[in-house]
Amino acid sequence: MKKFLLILSFFTGIYASAQEELKKDSVVVDTVKYWSVLGKNTLMINQAAFSNWVGGGANNIGWLAGANYNLTYEKDKDLWENIIVLGYGQNDTKGLGIRKTQDVITLSTNYGRKFSKSWYLSAGAGLQSQFAPGYEDGNNPEAKKISNFMAPGYLNLGMGITYRPNDDLTVTLRPTNARWTFVLDKDLQLAGNYGLKSDGDSSLLQFGFLGTAMYKLKLMEDIYLTNTASVFSNYLDRPDRLVLAYGALLNLKVNKYISSNITLDLLYDHNQIEKTQLKQTLGIGFAYTLDNGVKRSDRKDSQWWIKK
Repeated sequence: MKKFLLILSFFTGIYASAQEELKKDSVVVDTVKYWSVLGKNTLMINQAAFSNWVGGGANNIGWLAGANYNLTYEKDKDLWENIIVLGYGQNDTKGLGIRKTQDVITLSTNYGRKFSKSWYLSAGAGLQSQFAPGYEDGNNPEAKKISNFMAPGYLNLGMGITYRPNDDLTVTLRPTNARWTFVLDKDLQLAGNYGLKSDGDSSLLQFGFLGTAMYKLKLMEDIYLTNTASVFSNYLDRPDRLVLAYGALLNLKVNKYISSNITLDLLYDHNQIEKTQLKQTLGIGFAYTLDNGVKRSDRKDSQWWIKK
């Protein structure tokens, strides 16, 4: 939890500082207008209370906090996209105590040089992990620990091509991609855990193909669906054992500051567990979005928020 607040404060501080400096300058450096900053900060609350309720139930209260940012530099043939996704949530149920309900860190960067319409030669990196320990038995802290910060942590470095016809669709194919799995918690450094070969190992290197895709669509007024998917195949060992991931985020906007989010995540990774993993969340609460409603590709002056 402390890691989440620290990282969230860090990025908020950078954004606030940059905004303040840009407001002070009457003349903006030429490169500034090619940066697009689109993001959403959310705080979702859910609660239930019971008193003499014959149908039964347990008092509970929960929260989900998140930050989702896209910082993109786009000029001439250059395209540099950076994505930051942070999320953490807890639920406190009477008789059970506090349980973690959401925990995600996703950072990625991808640079491309256009060689044809909508096509880019690209290179990029990505990091995935979590903030706090995870446990068996519904994240019961008294149960066996099965994960932690950077245990596992995944780092991808690769080169390939990116197809990006507009702001709503991005597909990246990397036939050369190195994937490191880190297990930095010594309690979890056991042979077989997350693919580790021997007790005491802290990392595993794989090399193969990585494909990622993102597609956004508007279902109806103020209802948007964002889909993400990825596939990885390890050339060095059992390339048929694909690592598959899919995520969906359904956003229902009530007004400028209130919205509801429904998320669905599916994952299959043979090195984690030989079963399909599923996670689903639903929440309603406060949301603040940095978005002027104009597509970046249609408006190069993306620093709209400075002039408000």
